[in-house]
Amino acid sequence: MPRGQAHPYAVLAVGLFAVSTASTFIRFAQANGAPSLVIAAVRLTLASLILAPFALRRYHQAIRQLSRRDWMLVLLSGALLAAHFASWITSLEHVSVLVSVVLVTTSPLWVALFAPLLLRESLDRRTMIGIGVAFAGGLLISLTGDNGAARPDGLALLGSLLAVLGAIAAAFYLIIGRHMRATLDLLPYITLVYGTAAVLLLITVLAAGLPLTGYTTDTYFWMLLLAVLPQLVGHSSFNYALGHLSAAFVSLVILTEPAGSALLAMIFLQEMPGEIQVLGSAIVLFGVGFAQRAEASSAGAIARTDRELPGD
Repeated sequence: MPRGQAHPYAVLAVGLFAVSTASTFIRFAQANGAPSLVIAAVRLTLASLILAPFALRRYHQAIRQLSRRDWMLVLLSGALLAAHFASWITSLEHVSVLVSVVLVTTSPLWVALFAPLLLRESLDRRTMIGIGVAFAGGLLISLTGDNGAARPDGLALLGSLLAVLGAIAAAFYLIIGRHMRATLDLLPYITLVYGTAAVLLLITVLAAGLPLTGYTTDTYFWMLLLAVLPQLVGHSSFNYALGHLSAAFVSLVILTEPAGSALLAMIFLQEMPGEIQVLGSAIVLFGVGFAQRAEASSAGAIARTDRELPGD
């Protein structure tokens, strides 16, 4: 490794910690009275404003040369990212951090399912087995209430469904990103997509009559941390690590994010997951990991899917 470059394993560890903080920061912002849609809108708006000067200064010519079709895909990708954050952050109002993060982390499975239809890529038998195992774990989680007992309630089921919808939206976002990243560098792409998502969320917030001002300083502090740590530091760290480590290894490491999120929730939110939730989560993560390893080693592997992790 050349002198002056950060060690990829250390950078990956920093990124993993950064994205693991997202759920706790969101819970703190929600506890201070911020609606989920406002949290999503402010998070992406701040991230976009931070990225925009760098992207415009260095890539303004590439952005100007985008075709109409490229702009349509960018706008669609931004809409999907907005849907991802709106649904996932809202899910944290109804289910535990562990359940929400585990279910939203299943996005690679949905990529594997939809990619053959949209990108004409094959889906081998091992990947299908991993998907089946993960879905079994997800079903087990969905049969538990918010306290982890086998007594599901309407809000817990709604929270689980929202987290899954967030994963599906992220999957389509990843598929579009995979196509766009073949001709557009990372920084201009995520700046445009984050900006589009921010605008759409701001419009949604205003249409819903939700205020963007009037919250406490602590609330804005947590939303700022969301933009800086999970959104910018976390994703930048993953993409740096992918320049030095295999996508399969990075993907499997990122699958430990739910454990980090749950640990932080236990420490700062006093949120203890139930036994069934832990078991179901372990089954889901095993299935996702198995499927990703199969995808990485097969001829039709999704080689760059995780270069645009939605994260959290």
